[in-house]
Amino acid sequence: MLVHQVHGKSTMLHMLGGVDRPTEGKVWINGTNIYDLNVDELAIFRRREIGLIYQFYNLIPVLNVEENITLPILLDHKKVDKERLKEIIEILGLEKRIKHLPNQLSGGQQQRVSIGRSLINNPSIILADEPTGNLDSKNSKEIMQLLKASNKQYHQTLIMITHDKNIAQEADRIITIEDGKMVEG
Repeated sequence: MLVHQVHGKSTMLHMLGGVDRPTEGKVWINGTNIYDLNVDELAIFRRREIGLIYQFYNLIPVLNVEENITLPILLDHKKVDKERLKEIIEILGLEKRIKHLPNQLSGGQQQRVSIGRSLINNPSIILADEPTGNLDSKNSKEIMQLLKASNKQYHQTLIMITHDKNIAQEADRIITIEDGKMVEG
């Protein structure tokens, strides 16, 4: 699913991802109303079930590529699956950059790291907020190919917000929201 031209789009995405709390209503993911969870349970659920991709990457500046990608696993105090990590790094084309810090990467590489971090736990849902908004057309196309491949290979739900009509046309379903109301979908 792709949400196109939303007023308050980031707020909506944050509510779906358990980052912001709605004033009313429920958000069900895999049979769980995420707002019935306490703060700690919600953080764990979000880390394990929801991959968030932000327009501005939200990488930790003092962590290298590998550390930024594996952060959700490390926060869970779990052991990193080295084969899974290797697969993601190869898919993202970051093999030669794994020890680099974010400020040593291009915008496209930083976005790939952000995507890697969102995919490392094989979450049920990927929420992407303008994931190509700061990228040139070549990097935008590559990022879209990566997201679509992950969606197909791992059977993940991908919800993306974009203002780019070309990207919107690649979606299986487009929902247009204007003034807080669904007008097409």
